[in-house]
Amino acid sequence: MKGIIAADKHGFSGALMPDHYMWGQEIGHRMENPYVTLETWTFLTYLAGKTENIHLGTLVTPLPFRHPGILAKRLATLDNLSGGRVILGVGAGWSNVEFKGYSEWLGTKSRVDKTMEALDIITRLWTEDSVCHESKYYTIEKAVLEPKPVQKPYPKLLFGSSGKRMLRLTGRMGDYCYIPPWHMEKAAEMKETVLGAAEKAGRKGKVEFIGGMMGARAPYNTKEYGKIIEMAERTGANTCNIAFPRETIVEDIEKFSSEIIPSYL
Repeated sequence: MKGIIAADKHGFSGALMPDHYMWGQEIGHRMENPYVTLETWTFLTYLAGKTENIHLGTLVTPLPFRHPGILAKRLATLDNLSGGRVILGVGAGWSNVEFKGYSEWLGTKSRVDKTMEALDIITRLWTEDSVCHESKYYTIEKAVLEPKPVQKPYPKLLFGSSGKRMLRLTGRMGDYCYIPPWHMEKAAEMKETVLGAAEKAGRKGKVEFIGGMMGARAPYNTKEYGKIIEMAERTGANTCNIAFPRETIVEDIEKFSSEIIPSYL
């Protein structure tokens, strides 16, 4: 929390949080307790009241995990309370542990299908007076969502998936595409897929690429942060996402803001 407040004070454009109830074994084994989490959208709503300018969102929200109508309402509420600062991170989900515990775990194709349906429902609820929808996964009858989000036509969408179908969806609908460092070798191929889909959809130049995120280690080291930015640049990213070490997060943000950011302005 203190880190995001500091980031807002120092002019960072956004703060992105993971959206998980339980971490899966792929990442959870690195944590002291992978089951201690805060509900992300509740926490971001709290942070909206503690900040003024920074955009608040997820990297990313697994859309099949929750009912799209409930998620759409939460985000519309937060967008109103924050004055239009919400970013919805869009993913299809990967942690079977939390899906089996709190939702329903499906195969990859079905999760992507469900993601596409959910995103259609969410954006329609944000823009239409009344929504009806009937499909394999969701049935909605005359749903009305008011007030609408402050951002028009709706909050920014950030995609963080590497599969072909999700990359094409990114091109058709995304404002941001996150390419993590572990996909460095196929970054050019991923960008080509996104940009091709964007051009076909008449959205040439509409998708911004985000790179970086490999966490820096304490104590503060200017060269280490420089390497993270360089890594993002090598993926062709316009924006760099950085994970600051928890134990020194406020101090690192202050030093980063005074020592590194000015050289990129």
